[in-house]
Amino acid sequence: MNAFTSSDHTSYPFATTNRKDFNNLLSVYLDATLNPLLKENDFAQEGWRIGPANPGQQHDNNGVDPEKLVFKGVVYNEMKGQMSDASYLYYIGFQKHIIPAINNSGGDPQKMTDLTYSGLKAFHAKNYHPTNAKLFTYGDTPLADHLAEISRHLEPFGKAAADTTIKTPIDLSAGPKHYIIKGPADPLVDKDMQWKTSTSWLMGDTSDMVETFALRIMSSLLLDGYGSPLYRALIESGLGPDWSSNTGYDTAGKVGIFSVGLNGVKKANTPKVRTALTACLRNVRGEGFDQSKVDGLLHQAELSLKHKTANLGMGIMQRVQPGWFNGSDPLAMLAWDETVNAFKTKCAQGGYLEDLLEKYLLNDRCLTFTMKPEETYGNKLGEEEEERLASKIAEVSQSVGGDDEARAQLVTRELELLEAQSQAPIEDLGCLPSVHVQDIPRQMERRTVRDSKMGDVNVQWREANTNGLTYFRAINTLKGLPVELRTLMPLFTDSLMRLGTKDQTMEQLEDLIKLKTGGIAVSYHSTTSPVDTASATEGVSLSGYALDKNVPYVYELLGTIIRETNFDGAEAESRVRELLQSAANGALDAIASGGHSYARRYAEAGLTPQGLLNEQTGGLTQIQQTGLLASRDPSTGLSDIMSKLKAIQSFAISNSSAFRAAITCGSDSVSANKSALETFLSTLNRSSAVLPNDTSTSPSTTYHSKTFFSLPYQVYYSAVSLPTVPYSHPSSAPLAILSQLLTHKHLHHEIREKGGAYGGGAYSRGLSGLFGFYSFRDPNPQNTLKVVADAGRWARDKSWIDQDLEEAKLSVFQGIDAPESVSDEGMTRFLSGVDEDMEQRKREQLLDVTKEDVVEAAQKYLVNGMNKARVAVLGEEKGWTQPSGDWDIRRLQMA
Repeated sequence: MNAFTSSDHTSYPFATTNRKDFNNLLSVYLDATLNPLLKENDFAQEGWRIGPANPGQQHDNNGVDPEKLVFKGVVYNEMKGQMSDASYLYYIGFQKHIIPAINNSGGDPQKMTDLTYSGLKAFHAKNYHPTNAKLFTYGDTPLADHLAEISRHLEPFGKAAADTTIKTPIDLSAGPKHYIIKGPADPLVDKDMQWKTSTSWLMGDTSDMVETFALRIMSSLLLDGYGSPLYRALIESGLGPDWSSNTGYDTAGKVGIFSVGLNGVKKANTPKVRTALTACLRNVRGEGFDQSKVDGLLHQAELSLKHKTANLGMGIMQRVQPGWFNGSDPLAMLAWDETVNAFKTKCAQGGYLEDLLEKYLLNDRCLTFTMKPEETYGNKLGEEEEERLASKIAEVSQSVGGDDEARAQLVTRELELLEAQSQAPIEDLGCLPSVHVQDIPRQMERRTVRDSKMGDVNVQWREANTNGLTYFRAINTLKGLPVELRTLMPLFTDSLMRLGTKDQTMEQLEDLIKLKTGGIAVSYHSTTSPVDTASATEGVSLSGYALDKNVPYVYELLGTIIRETNFDGAEAESRVRELLQSAANGALDAIASGGHSYARRYAEAGLTPQGLLNEQTGGLTQIQQTGLLASRDPSTGLSDIMSKLKAIQSFAISNSSAFRAAITCGSDSVSANKSALETFLSTLNRSSAVLPNDTSTSPSTTYHSKTFFSLPYQVYYSAVSLPTVPYSHPSSAPLAILSQLLTHKHLHHEIREKGGAYGGGAYSRGLSGLFGFYSFRDPNPQNTLKVVADAGRWARDKSWIDQDLEEAKLSVFQGIDAPESVSDEGMTRFLSGVDEDMEQRKREQLLDVTKEDVVEAAQKYLVNGMNKARVAVLGEEKGWTQPSGDWDIRRLQMA
């Protein structure tokens, strides 16, 4: 269940595998969207209000006044968090300039406080009417049943005037336009490499399906892959390390927009980007497009249709939705064969794509949009907010007759809201239709897998209806991997898809991958033992899929990039530096968009081996190392790094007991797959890697119990993690239920509704043996940490009722019984060692959890275990985080 806001429409999607649940949700969603209560307290809580920061709390010793009047509101704080993301600001600014008529889909905090409750009610009355709606259903239940329920909700409405206005871009026919805006500086990267610039052209009407498809192909030919002409001309040439957030062909509007831009540009190079872009496009027009590259993209498109995913229905909805609101026929958008055949016919006549390039891109009818960094940008946002707050308070003072009266009114409203929020958890929800635990099958749906041996290699087979595709997965386990090599594993796997070999360029390899496979990948893999949280394994993961007839190409290409990637020479070092700079350039924005995940990884790193592995390869530790390497002086070079990458290459894959494989395919292709895999294994080194006996997977004592990362964000991200039990332990089930109870019955109300954070809750990572809490875009982390510290006692002392457990179990099984893509069947067993017998036992344990089990788990693991907790918070340093206290203050040093 969700709600997706777009610039000109909002969608409310839901999906379920349970027919009763579908009917219930359909009824509730239609009623909630068309007939919401929209109470004033809801507007104040979710939108914005002014109130004391922490009413009723005592003044602390760090200069934080709990009675200070501040802006509050869940969405307000969410969007304040977005204002810390320079890439987001760039994209929103670009949209505002090229299509001024559309809305900021998330909302601008500076404008949000102009919205009134009456304005919200009027907006809903005007727009949320059946005449203005589009409805989409997908599934195997009878359409007539859907329509009957929909009709019941729509019949009470009369006809109204629909908003058929179609928003179009500005007119660029008079020649080029140039805009420059200011944005936040990134303290983690070189100050001279923080400009963003792009050039955009208006394309054709997106309702022309054939031309739109052709322009997508053209965009991919120009931009996708390290061998693409624009990548080589703009990024490989050193003008910038990464694409800007608006780069690509955007078909969301009535008129398509093609943009090409760069992040991390030096001020002096900003005009050079446009010059290099124009020269590259003219060169491509002259040389033409390689038909084999077009064939490769068509092959990828064909495989994407054959590839059975679990979210097919949602994918179709998201595919047709934008065009549908802009006048396109949704059925025409799904007429795949007709579109592709018409495209092929036009291509066969010669010069079709080249003519489109000349028609739309070889002209000055374009918009160049640039963002320059301003070091005081964040401070100015804070100052603007203080001025706006004072102005709003003054308005209240004028309306009620004085400053004291205004404060009294605002405090009273806040206390009234708190009282309403405290009553929300006990609100009677009996009127809502629901499914019940008894509707959940006690026996899981099993997927038959079998095992075989090829020499020392274990192979798992899953035979299923794969639509003529074969899926391959393999793990090469590495024991004793040193930290200095482990932290380079992400760079190693990225390098494999960038450097090429001595005999083939990466462009040639990319062309083969697109022509012969659905994609291949090499990545780092780690997992906790399901029976022992102190035991974790790590290694290299290989994957790929293709039409059955092309499976040998998957093995050949994987073998080639792992064994033959060329790490020697100045060119290889230059491209590795390029990868590092690209990753470092977007680090601050990446943290801003998922800071709670980074906080959680860091907190968990001091608790379990798996937590440490995750932090070293994908957390703040990894980000800092990437930044330091990216900023290394070119004169120093990366020879030490290149030597380590070559060392990893020497043991990344082997034909030994350390290697295991899994194949998912149709029954009729088993024999061919067996032969292809045997051939592949015969080409590998038969001895496993001999590495130092490194004990670095033990949780490190260098991870402080409370760590604060000072980062330039307007809101905070926090995590608290505790060690618990392995997946197979009987207490794992009540801990999973407890996490849902705490999230939905306590933390949501305290952290989001009262505290104003955009998100917050509890989680139980059964396989990792960890229980934790988090908050996301949180204006009040001190309050959150207090709530979390007392959460165990709250759960222990709560008088749980059967309905509480019923809802928590349904929430847990929402994930357990979610649809599964055919390529994922059997992968839980293969990747983590959790077999179906273990899953069945856990299923029964979850269904059988009692109120007493929950109370016992709360006491044993949360109340008694809180002294083992690790805390991590990310955000702006304030008085309460002084190093003289119990906080370890960290600052990411990346340059």
